[in-house]
Amino acid sequence: MPIANDAAILGLLSATLGAIFWTTRSQARVWTTLYRYVPALLLCYLLPALYNTTGLIDGDNSALYTIATRYLLPATLVLLTLSIDFPAIARLGPKALILFLTGTVGVMIGGPISLALWSWISPDTVSGDIWKGMATLAGSWIGGGANQAAMKEVFAVDDNLFGMMVAVDIIVANLWMAFLLYLAGRADEIDARRGADTSAIVALRDKMQRFQLENERIPHLADLMIVLGVGLGAMGLSHLLAAPLTAAFKGIVWAERLSLASEFFWIVVIATTIGVALSLTPARKLEGVGASKVGTVLLYVLIATIGMQMDLRAILTNPTLFGVGLTWILIHGGLIYLVARLIKAPVFYMAVGSQANIGAAASAPVVASAFHPALAPVGVLLAVLGYALGTYCGWLTAQMMRAVAQS
Repeated sequence: MPIANDAAILGLLSATLGAIFWTTRSQARVWTTLYRYVPALLLCYLLPALYNTTGLIDGDNSALYTIATRYLLPATLVLLTLSIDFPAIARLGPKALILFLTGTVGVMIGGPISLALWSWISPDTVSGDIWKGMATLAGSWIGGGANQAAMKEVFAVDDNLFGMMVAVDIIVANLWMAFLLYLAGRADEIDARRGADTSAIVALRDKMQRFQLENERIPHLADLMIVLGVGLGAMGLSHLLAAPLTAAFKGIVWAERLSLASEFFWIVVIATTIGVALSLTPARKLEGVGASKVGTVLLYVLIATIGMQMDLRAILTNPTLFGVGLTWILIHGGLIYLVARLIKAPVFYMAVGSQANIGAAASAPVVASAFHPALAPVGVLLAVLGYALGTYCGWLTAQMMRAVAQS
């Protein structure tokens, strides 16, 4: 008999997450070898999915996913976006922003193009509601896991289809990150050959080192309670405002077609907007006491509840979806590489701008720190901007893919 008690399932998922992150800090050879090849994020999806696939838990009938998406997700979006520092982003220089936004555009046009291409190569691969599953991939590759979950709910993506798209996301995105890390190791050689000016990166590296020393502090209980209050308070406000907006668009055909009559759509849009608005106020200083860390904790709980909805056997039903994902990522990479050559941007801006889209805050700092540890916050900075764009641009990308699928 599978475990059906939600309290027991939540305890199991929490213990699993704790074990994963505890082992990532271990120096034992078995764990260092494992995490050299298997990202911790993958295990956060995979282990709960295995629990469900093997019948250990009854993920399909659990209320935990609904609770996580309705309550934790809006709070996560707020806490991950309130740390946006627009002046700091501007000081990165136009090339960094150009390449980051180019990466976003690459994902947005890559989705419809790859969908159209595979409609010609293998129509069965992308038939039916595949475009909805791809919408979740767009949310992930522009923003992150929170935006991916938002797109799943907005477009009512089937759990098994979502499981396949998560597998595509994890495998393709990590192959791409491996390629970017390879470029980081050859950055000096590539920049010298292309005549790229790296002086701004050196200045930025020094500035970030000073910033870290000046702003780090240990949070007190009051700090953490304020962070939690902002996140959950904004979540409550999002629900409060979403209800009348949803009611206003009910029964309007064009509005329902564009998801404007979806309460969850308005919840995530309002939460993201609140986070962006707070980033323009002193509330942004909450990042100094770990606002994004609290948001990330909530995000990983959400990720685990997403995983427990999956039946991994569904992946085998459409393996050619990996071809769609690879085509999509190559379109993104090709566009960002072309623009980087045209503006003679350093490899650092190209790699971090790309990974800030594809991997979000979980892995953009990894790529940035491959150039220099002090540059890791740059990856976070751009990735947080991606969180703000992910909800809006993911939705727009989905509408373009809907048009291709229905043409």
